[in-house]
Amino acid sequence: MKLTLRTLLVAVAALSFSLPATAASLKVGVVPGVYADSIEALIPEAKAKGLDLQVVEFSDWTTPNIALQSGDIDVNYFQHQPFLDNAIKERGYDFKSAGIGVLANIGLYSLKYKKFEDIPKNGKVAIANDPVNQGRGLLLLQRAGLLKLKDGVGFKGSLDDITENPKNLSFTEVEGPQLARVTGDVDLAQGYPHFIVASKAFDPSSGLLYSGVDDKQFAIIFAVKSDRVEDPAIKELVTLYQKSQAVKDAINKAFASDKKLYTLPWVATN
Repeated sequence: MKLTLRTLLVAVAALSFSLPATAASLKVGVVPGVYADSIEALIPEAKAKGLDLQVVEFSDWTTPNIALQSGDIDVNYFQHQPFLDNAIKERGYDFKSAGIGVLANIGLYSLKYKKFEDIPKNGKVAIANDPVNQGRGLLLLQRAGLLKLKDGVGFKGSLDDITENPKNLSFTEVEGPQLARVTGDVDLAQGYPHFIVASKAFDPSSGLLYSGVDDKQFAIIFAVKSDRVEDPAIKELVTLYQKSQAVKDAINKAFASDKKLYTLPWVATN
């Protein structure tokens, strides 16, 4: 059958309308657990919308920002705003938040004792080694009655701000994602439930005390270089993430289906 030029043009035009728009591609830096799992869950929906997500997994809380700075990834999703603020102060990054994600609870865990009063003299405590998350852990220890901090230090407190330590506790500073793995080696440990779930080390709902999930400043953010805050692909990523049921299901699974361990802070704001 002989096709005229007009017929060919019409056919090509019709085909172009039936195909998705040229896909945008984003490399998203995450750490294992809920952040990796929830981004992975979003990949099929994002692809259907013309957004190709590539998950890049890191094992620590330092390298994702280095990778973002160098352009190896387009966005990272592992840190809350106070953590980012501290990283900017220390390293001079020009990063901003493009949107918020899940708000994770933290807790104090012991595989040896059921009550704080049973923690022995000279007991060993594992705590996060970065400034902000260490401060959050110390506030929990203060609430538990195990120590006192200088007035007003809040979540910016460090081990140097301890003013009273009646049990003479000693502290081991550990990278946050690794705390679950050392909990059995100490008397008490700061813990992140989703990392505990990922490690399968023990019950993430067995914490002796939790921080609570009311403070939205500790919601995990989508961090990007400042000049990409309005990037359409990144805005689409955040929108899809917050609306996706698959993401919500992955988050719930990553927290062992225990709603006291997390909240979705965007739900109240959308």
